[in-house]
Amino acid sequence: QVQLVESGGGLVQAGGSLRVSCVATGLTFSNYAMGWYRQAPGKGREFVAAISYNAGSAYYGDSVRGRATISRDNAKNTVSLQLNNLNTEDTAVYSCAAGDPQAIVTREFDYWGQGTQVTVSS
Repeated sequence: QVQLVESGGGLVQAGGSLRVSCVATGLTFSNYAMGWYRQAPGKGREFVAAISYNAGSAYYGDSVRGRATISRDNAKNTVSLQLNNLNTEDTAVYSCAAGDPQAIVTREFDYWGQGTQVTVSS
């Protein structure tokens, strides 16, 4: 079955940087658009970034645009998110998601990981 496993979360000081990654198994990774979402305590899920199946296109949420970079390595079935200049509002569980190629526009992802906690201290 499809599994998405995130890693790289942790405790970071404000102003710092963090890179979270997600390894996908059970699917033909290069056929799927990939996305990152986050959910802070008491808040709804928020779109962070998405990348097309061939890395030709990337989109970012308003709250991270200019601070985030999404990338993928189809040879390693891995998608990563680099987030710079962190602030306390970036504290959340970050989850990756996989969807058909149109998902990069529709944001309708089919598979989700369990998430990794990112905590930013002031």
